[in-house]
Amino acid sequence: MNNLFKSVLFATLLVIITTACKYFFGPEIALSGFSPVIAIALFSGFVIRQKEWLFFFSLTSLFVSDLAIELLYQNGLFDYAGVYAGQWKNYALLLSITFVGYLFQGRSVKGIFAGAFSGATLFFLLSNGMVWLYSSEAIYSKDLAGLTTCYIAGLPFYKNSVLSTLVFLPGVLFLYNYLSLRKKAIVLA
Repeated sequence: MNNLFKSVLFATLLVIITTACKYFFGPEIALSGFSPVIAIALFSGFVIRQKEWLFFFSLTSLFVSDLAIELLYQNGLFDYAGVYAGQWKNYALLLSITFVGYLFQGRSVKGIFAGAFSGATLFFLLSNGMVWLYSSEAIYSKDLAGLTTCYIAGLPFYKNSVLSTLVFLPGVLFLYNYLSLRKKAIVLA
């Protein structure tokens, strides 16, 4: 297989996994946030060295899965929209997670785990901070108590983000190594 075909196959598999997770886990509040997107963003930062490709896998998996969920929603086959106002914030956060992976470089198991916890934590802190700051409804008061309440409400999603990142990151690394090198390993290629 040539490199372009391997990259397209890898991206397609990431889209399928991301879409399946959104479809099966998204509607279940106890599983909401269990997604491979943080793992894919970290992987990209860990492995991809060509700057023009750095965000390709994370943006492709998120964007195409969002479009698939939107298509299901428009046809009455899913409970909520895949495309919505303010969605660009999630994309910006995802790009910042890719930079976390780039900074950690994941050269060791310790670096991979540090990146996984740092990426999920950064996403949790920034996304909940934005919910608190920009929410148009008066759900959370605009003071320290409101911010604290917002973060406490987000803890189940944080737990799912950390767990899913720890589950999916080794899987994404294995899949990448297998497709690109025919090497069955959960290490950086």
